[in-house]
Amino acid sequence: MTLNDLRNAVQGEVLLPGDGEFEGAARAWNLTVAQPVAAVVTAAGADDVAALVRYARKAGLSVAAQPNGHGASGDTDGVILLRTGRLDGVEVDPGQRVARAGAGVRWTQVQRAAGPHGLTGLAGSMPGINVVGYTLGGGLSWFGRKYGWASDSVRAFDVVDADGERSRVTAGSDPDLFWALRGGGGDFALVTAVEFDLHPAPALYGGRMMWPGTRAAEVFEAFQRITETAPRELSVWFHRFQFPDAPPMVAVDAAYLGDGADGKALLADLDKVDGAIADKRAELPVANLGDITAEPTDPAPAMSRAELLGELDERVLLGTPVEPLVNIQVRHLGGALAEQRPGAGARGAVAEPYLLYLLGLGLPQLRDAVAAKRDELSAELGAVGRKPYTFLTPGERAAHAFDEPTLARLRELKQARDPRGVFRANFPVNA
Repeated sequence: MTLNDLRNAVQGEVLLPGDGEFEGAARAWNLTVAQPVAAVVTAAGADDVAALVRYARKAGLSVAAQPNGHGASGDTDGVILLRTGRLDGVEVDPGQRVARAGAGVRWTQVQRAAGPHGLTGLAGSMPGINVVGYTLGGGLSWFGRKYGWASDSVRAFDVVDADGERSRVTAGSDPDLFWALRGGGGDFALVTAVEFDLHPAPALYGGRMMWPGTRAAEVFEAFQRITETAPRELSVWFHRFQFPDAPPMVAVDAAYLGDGADGKALLADLDKVDGAIADKRAELPVANLGDITAEPTDPAPAMSRAELLGELDERVLLGTPVEPLVNIQVRHLGGALAEQRPGAGARGAVAEPYLLYLLGLGLPQLRDAVAAKRDELSAELGAVGRKPYTFLTPGERAAHAFDEPTLARLRELKQARDPRGVFRANFPVNA
């Protein structure tokens, strides 16, 4: 059985090395990540995914599902890269407050369908992120302090197993696999659709305020005061920015699941900091959630790192130069994210109240300096060494995302369900 036989095995598009569009199709969203794959398949539907798995099993190959490649790690040597963009169906049942999204659906599609009904999914800051991939990694939402991890809201997965058989996985039908898929990554089955709870969103207020970098200490003090008493409906992030050829800047992003008057009152400490150069806070439709941070939507070379922090060291956060990074970011966690819930998935609770996110450009002349700065800041800030699976970056392992009992259980399940290694997650549990 050869790779050319793959074209006869599936109905969707198959690209092999040497084909004109192969390199573009194999490229990750993060342009610093090389993906040396054997083939790229764009599945025509769920049956096509099953056919691809059966082919890979017979051929002794592995399949890596990447809808967009946002979480790519580069661990794809010799695998078949599966693109799921054509599995793009979205269904919303406002009466039951449930949504169903195919494996190619992005969060902005869900939000546009749910918003007119006063509902929201647990979307993150970037609207172009794929729903299934995000959820398999846990999914940290602007609304996580209120409703927990996105994976906590899952009701069911439609999957293809390592034998190429399709099934529907729920807490009742397959509790072990249902547990693993909620935050344990995509190493156990290929998910073709996910069904999840929607949550009330009668109003949304949020946006970014920005000041010159000289105001960093005052803004950080306001951030701390706000987060000390923030209700669960409010999430706030602090940033220090150093964009190329621009002066240092400091900013706060906020999202409040409530009306504008209440949101503005909760953020009043920010209005006391003089010298703001931008204030984009406003009432927003949930479909415009991505406007808060306005993150890039086109592929780019980037190097990031996330760490959980038990406390904030003001001396380090404010005293160190941002360069050669572009952003030093602190996200306030807590609330439902920190709670142990009965029947929770592999993601579990996170006790640490803050997430540190460091971002730099992945240009060749900057990579060594960016990597060194990430390591230095993480050490100085007392990072705990663990982070949510969805924030793992190239060079890290699944072991960085789980405690030992959880990792051991995930590895046992991988051995039981996929002993031949038909599936290759971005960050395999056995690596």
